[in-house]
Formats: sequence, C-alpha cells, structure tokens
Amino acid sequence: MLINGEQTDQLSALDRGIQYGDGLFETIAVIDGRLCLWERHLQRLQSGCKRLGITAPEPAGLLAEASALTRHCQRAVLKIVVTRGIGGRGYHPSKDAQPSRVIYCAPWPEYPAEYWEKGISMRLCSTGLGINPALAQIKHLNRLEQVLARAEWSDPAIFEGLMLDSDGHVIEGTMSNLFLIKKGVIITPDLKHCGVAGIMRGVIIELAATLNIPLVIEDVSLDDVKSADAIFISNSLIGILPVRIFSGQHYSLEPIPSALIQAVNRQMSGHD
Repeated sequence: MLINGEQTDQLSALDRGIQYGDGLFETIAVIDGRLCLWERHLQRLQSGCKRLGITAPEPAGLLAEASALTRHCQRAVLKIVVTRGIGGRGYHPSKDAQPSRVIYCAPWPEYPAEYWEKGISMRLCSTGLGINPALAQIKHLNRLEQVLARAEWSDPAIFEGLMLDSDGHVIEGTMSNLFLIKKGVIITPDLKHCGVAGIMRGVIIELAATLNIPLVIEDVSLDDVKSADAIFISNSLIGILPVRIFSGQHYSLEPIPSALIQAVNRQMSGHD
C-alpha cells in the first residue's frame, strides 16, 4: 500500500476523507500486470476531482505508483483513493489542504464461471439512493447507501441488489450499472440525478454504437425491468454479467448480443 507515495498503511485521522467522506475512488482491474482501461479511470478521477474542487494527482506520477504495485500481478484489483487531505475541523474546505492519495492492491474476486454462462440472481433493495445532481455520476467516497443496501441480504445465491432513487426510478445495482433489453434495444438508466457512471457502462455505450446495436439512455421504472426481455449488469471487474432471476422472475440470456459481450471481453483483455 502506498499513501502519498510512501509504503505505509496509516492515514491521519484528521484526513477529510475519514472525517467527511470528502474524496473519490477508482477500482481498476489488473490483468497480467496491465491496468485495464487506465485512461478512462484516470479521466473519471480527474473529472470528479474538478467537480469537488480537489487537486487531482499528477497523471504520470500516479501511473508510476500504480504500476509499481501491480507489475507482477497476474490478476488483482487496484484501488485508488483521493481525498482533500487534512483540512481542520468543520465542513468548510481549506484552500491550504494538501490532497491525500491511497493506492493498494486487493485479491481478484473469484466468481464462478457459471455466473456468465447461466446468469446471476438479483433482488430489489429497500434502501434507496438520494437525488443529488451535484454528486451524480462521480465515484465519491460516500457509499453508505450502498453499504445499507448490501446489508439487506446474506444469501450467497443472490449476487446483486437493485437500487431505486427516492422518486422510484431504477438507477443501478449496489456495485454495478444496469442494462435492459426490450425488442432488440438496450436501455440503461439516466444518471443525471444520482448513481455512478461506471467505466464499463461507458465502454458498453460506445461499443453498442460501433456495433450498430440500438441503445438508449432514459428513465427506467420497475415495471420496465419486470417487462424486459433480458437484463445484464456491468462493472470494471465483471464486464457484462447476465441476470437470470430478478425478484423471482426469470429472464432469458439469449437477447444479450454476443458481439457486444465479445467486444467487451476484448477490451478487458487488451486485445482492442
């Protein structure tokens, strides 16, 4: 683990990331020592820092630190956390605060291959997402809504939980973005009011356009999910993962375009 470039696992208790969740993070897949979709993660981190008024880490230095931790990793998960740093007591952010950066590796999650072959089970969460356009789409450190939602179940047969916003719109999973398929059209929820604009979500949107697969971004209701022909979820570690069961209802995997799945897999493997 590196904290501000030093080998340590200790961060000041006065850091605003600890005090207020004042910061952002990225979770990056590492395959054969390669930081998958690095440029996209870096761009989102920089964009989030700009929106929060935090000085972003210098790109070359950040890449050097990340590479030093991962160059010998066959498969791992790299997490980068950037906080506003130590800024004194109170919510008002100090202009003199020096941002903190935390970089560390975690083991790769070993999910069964049958998840991709047969699909996963997903439930509906009662914990909702608060509407806040100021924080929408960025990956900020305030994850308590997701923590509470994930605490709602302990059944290992259920992989993911679907979260709605306070107006009842379907937004995302606790750790993933959502896609529906209806009559050959892929639909993914609009995230202008809340939710995280996942890196893999962006890849899928771009690849669908390249492959001439119809895809729309719009408000999604629970009825839309229930009437969908197919459902899949995505994030930077799982790529595209089909949903077989949602809240007891079964879905087909067939409508999910194989060309899109293959294109996503190539992106993750670095062959594109």
